[in-house]
Amino acid sequence: MTLDKNSIQSTDEEVPGPRPGQHPVKWYRSTYYNALILGICNFLAPGIWGAMSSLGGGGQQEPYLVNAANALTFCLMVVSCFFGSVVVRYIGIQWTLIVGTLGYAPYAAGLYVNNRFDKEWLTIFGAALCGLSAGLFWMAETAIALSYPEPYTQGRFLGFWLSFRVGGQILGGAINLGLNADRSEAGSVSYAVYLVFIALQALGPFAGLLLTPPDKVQRTDGRPVRLHIASSPSFEIKAMAKLFIRREFLLIVPLIAQAVYTEAVMFTYLSLWFSVRARALGSFLAGVVALIAGNILGAYLDRTRIALKSRSRGAFATIMTLQGGWWVWATVIVTEYHRNEPTYDWADPGFGRGFPLYLFWVAGFQLNYMFLYFVIGNLARDHEEVVRLAGLLRGTESAVQAVSYGLSSVPIMASVGSIYLNFGLWAIALLPAWLVVKEIGVSFRDQKVARETDSE
Repeated sequence: MTLDKNSIQSTDEEVPGPRPGQHPVKWYRSTYYNALILGICNFLAPGIWGAMSSLGGGGQQEPYLVNAANALTFCLMVVSCFFGSVVVRYIGIQWTLIVGTLGYAPYAAGLYVNNRFDKEWLTIFGAALCGLSAGLFWMAETAIALSYPEPYTQGRFLGFWLSFRVGGQILGGAINLGLNADRSEAGSVSYAVYLVFIALQALGPFAGLLLTPPDKVQRTDGRPVRLHIASSPSFEIKAMAKLFIRREFLLIVPLIAQAVYTEAVMFTYLSLWFSVRARALGSFLAGVVALIAGNILGAYLDRTRIALKSRSRGAFATIMTLQGGWWVWATVIVTEYHRNEPTYDWADPGFGRGFPLYLFWVAGFQLNYMFLYFVIGNLARDHEEVVRLAGLLRGTESAVQAVSYGLSSVPIMASVGSIYLNFGLWAIALLPAWLVVKEIGVSFRDQKVARETDSE
């Protein structure tokens, strides 16, 4: 199997470009200021959403209703991601991001009502609103993260921005741990936790107002940020469809699938087999581990003294090898848990055999996320393709997560089946992903630099 020669440019050398630090910038227009604002938006929207999910089943005693609601959320996100570039054409990237934050607070409100009053309708309605808006948010934040930073700070920008996502999980875990530290049994978390989450998520749109529009961003390399869509809606829809079936994107679909299917798996695992306070501890510690791992990967991907080819291959080999080890571990553990049906507290013997697996899963999820952005950034040939590929990446993720959460709402899949399936997805992804990764820095030049050099 070979890559589409029309979609790549042959060169054995990385394209040179200007280095950061050559041009003075105003701090409130800088790329790191915008990484901070984008991170705060991420913290207040998907970060807090992740905090609730990391409590295990949205903090409920059983994860099945919340998993079904999340499946609905991700189904609707597929649609909103696909049409994201059309929305950007009419209202711009900043307002697309702001609109994308609006559905998160109703989702948290649904969990609160279900937890306190045992009413399920708002959980489903909130999940639908979240899905319609969150797809736009995911697409917009990805396009911003790939377009705003200077070429040689891309990895650190990604690491810094995504730190806020796990920061939401750390805060949520800390709050929940403080409220439930004496609860060594299974059950749902305190409903007071959700009041904090609702208040935080309601601040998301206001944080989005602080983002600098693309044409006003100031970069230390002196280059402008080009992030807009000028084509008609019909053209955009056709372009998205053509881009989806481009060979190199299809080859990384299994890589995307194995990476994001894990979210429902790991949150359900925590909900089923661990006590309330152990789940809170897991939410807190996993966020810390993921934050450290993500920033290490970001710094590595920015090391221009290492050839782009070596960076991409080294990151791919490390991440996929670790993932494989964790799936072997998970298969052994959940087979035993399915048979014995335990509820482990941190004071129980055997707690240390299965609890660290959750921490590693969350760290691996963060590493996979960052690496996918790195790969996508090296597939986009122009600035409009950045927006389109961002939508396709997040739409594909949403489709897989819809399936993942849907299957995890079925008891047998929640306990063992989804873990076996995710192990298989990891194995299937290896060869197709390698066919793309091995071309980065060989047939694919550094597309971040190339896009900006070619547009001058």
